[in-house]
Amino acid sequence: MGTGLTLTSDMMMVLAILVLTVVMFIFERLKLRVDVAAVIILVLLGLLNLVPPDQLFNGFASNAVISIMAVMILGEGLDRTGVMNVVAAKILKIGGTTESRVMSLISGTVGVISGFMQNVGATALFMPVVSRISARTKIPQNRLLMPMGFCAILGGTLTMVGSSPLILLNDLIKDANQTLPPGAQSLEGFDLFDVTPVGLALLATGVLFFLFIGRHMMPKTEIKASSKRAKTKSYFSEIYGIKGEIYELLVTVDSPLVGMQIGDAENLEGAPLLLAIRNTDEPRLAPPADEMIWLGSILGVMGTRELVGEFALANHCRVQPRLKNFAGLFNSARAGISEVVIPPGSNFIGKTVAEVQMRKRYGISVLAINRQAEVITEDVRLVKLELGDSLVSHSTWKDLAVLASEKDFIVATDLPKEEMRPHKVAPALIFFSISLFMILFTDFQLSISLLVGAIGMVISRVLTMDEAYSAISWKTVFLLASLIPLGQAMLNTGTAAWIAQQSLAILGHPSDLVLQVMLAVMATLFSLVMSNVGATTILVPIAISIALATNGNPALYALIIGLSTSNAFIIPTHQVNALIMGPGGYKVTDYVRVGSIMSVLFLVVMLTVLNLLY
Repeated sequence: MGTGLTLTSDMMMVLAILVLTVVMFIFERLKLRVDVAAVIILVLLGLLNLVPPDQLFNGFASNAVISIMAVMILGEGLDRTGVMNVVAAKILKIGGTTESRVMSLISGTVGVISGFMQNVGATALFMPVVSRISARTKIPQNRLLMPMGFCAILGGTLTMVGSSPLILLNDLIKDANQTLPPGAQSLEGFDLFDVTPVGLALLATGVLFFLFIGRHMMPKTEIKASSKRAKTKSYFSEIYGIKGEIYELLVTVDSPLVGMQIGDAENLEGAPLLLAIRNTDEPRLAPPADEMIWLGSILGVMGTRELVGEFALANHCRVQPRLKNFAGLFNSARAGISEVVIPPGSNFIGKTVAEVQMRKRYGISVLAINRQAEVITEDVRLVKLELGDSLVSHSTWKDLAVLASEKDFIVATDLPKEEMRPHKVAPALIFFSISLFMILFTDFQLSISLLVGAIGMVISRVLTMDEAYSAISWKTVFLLASLIPLGQAMLNTGTAAWIAQQSLAILGHPSDLVLQVMLAVMATLFSLVMSNVGATTILVPIAISIALATNGNPALYALIIGLSTSNAFIIPTHQVNALIMGPGGYKVTDYVRVGSIMSVLFLVVMLTVLNLLY
C-alpha cells in the first residue's frame, strides 16, 4: 500500500455513503428496513459512478448470494422432513430430565446444525423442539432458549457457510486481490473447514459458559407444566395473565350486542375474550372482527366466572350451564393456546393485528402480545407488530399447523401434528450429504456444490419449487447483493486504504495484537447497531488495508472481521436474540448481564485460537 494518500472527491463521496449506510442501518431499529437501505446505497453508487456500470449488479450473481439462497433451501428441505423431531427424541433419551444435560445437548446440537445453515433458521427449527422438551422435562423454556440462541450464533463460526459474513468473506477477499499494489502476493480464500478449530473452541466455550456460569445469571422463573392442558392453565396464566374457563353465552332479544360486530363487542368495557361463535348450524372458532352478532347467536368466551357473569348481566346474555355447542372445538386434543413469534423478514412487521386479519386469514385469535417482557393485553387488535413479538393465540391445532408453514410466523409451541413429509428423510439427507461431499472433495465453486443439493431437494420432491422459492429470505438476498458494490467502491477509490492510513496515524505503531483487538471490537460494536453483513462489507477492506500497511496477515485480519460480526450478544439486535426474546420472556437487562461476559469470552477465545493457527 502506498503512503501519503490524499483525500479525493471520489473518496469523499464514498465516505459520505459510508456514513449514510451506518446511519440508515442504525435507523433500521426505528423501522427503516435494512434491505431498503441497501438498495438505496446501490442506487447512489450507480448514480455517482463510483462502481463501473457493468459491475454494479454483479452482487446478484455472486458466489456468496447464490450460496446463501441454496443454504436456505437445504435447511427448508430438512425442516419439511421432520428430522428435528428425531433429534428431539434423541436429546430426551440421552439427556433425561436433568437441566444441565438437556441444556448442553440442545445448545451443542443447534450449534453444530448452525454450522451448515443460517443460524436464524437453525433457531427457528429448534424452537418447537425446545417447547416439546420443556413440557416433557418440566424445565422452563427460558432456561433453554438463551443458551440455544447464543450457541446457534456461535455455531455459525464452525464453517464458511455457517453465517452470511463468512460466506461473503471470500468474495470480499477476491475483490481485494484486484486492488493490491504491484508485487503484492494475492490473498488466499478460505476452505469450508478452515475456521472449524475456531468455531469448535467458541461453541465449546458457549456451552461451558452456560453450564457453569450463565445458568446462574439467567432468569429463574419456574414454569410448572406437565402437559399441554396444564401448560395452557398455568404457563399462560402466569406469564400473560390469561385466566379463566370457557363459557357459552346466548344472546337474547334485549341484548345490545344484537347487530353489533365481533370487533366492537370485544372493545366493550369488561368484555371477556371472544373465541368462537355459532350463528348458523356449524360453530366456528376465531370469528373475524366484522362478523355480526344476531339474536340467538351463541358466543364462546374465555374469562373468570365473575368477569363473564358481569358481562352477561350487563349485555342481557344468558350463561349456558355447560359447554354444549363448543365442547368439541375447545377440546384440548383439538385446540388450545399457543405462542407464535414474528421472525425476521415477516411481511407483517409494522402492520396491526387487525390489518393482518389473523382470524379471517388463519382462524387464529390473538389474546395477548409479549414484547420485550412487556405483556400487551389491551387493544391488541390495534398494536403494530414488531420483530420478535410473541403472539399468544388460540386456535385449532390444524389451523396452527397451517400457520407453521407460513414464512411470516414461527410457531414456538410444540404441535400435536404429523410431520409433513417424514418419508422424505432419506433423500433430504442424501442430497445434503452430496453437497457436503462436493464442497470437501471437489473443486467446484461453493455455490454450485450447494445448488446441487438444493435442486436435488426439488427433484426428489422433498420440496416443491414454490416452497423452495418461499424458503429464500429475499430481504437477505437484496441486502447482501446491494452491499457488495460498496466494498468494491471502497477498494477501487482507495477509501479503505485512506481510512487505514488515518487510523494508523492516530494509533502510532501498535503491535499486531493491539490492531487485532481494535478490529475485533470495532466489528463487535458495528454488528450491535447494524447488519452483520453491512459491518463485514465496510470493515473487511479497511482491515486488509491496515494489514498491508503494517506487514500483518491480510487474510487473518479479514477473518477476524468475518468472525467478530457474530459477536452480538449484549443487546437483542441480532435476529436470533430477537427471535427468542418473546418466548423466553427475556428483558434487555438479561442480554446485557449474560451477553457482556459472553462477548468478552468470544473475543479472547477467537483471537487466541486464530493466533495459534496463523
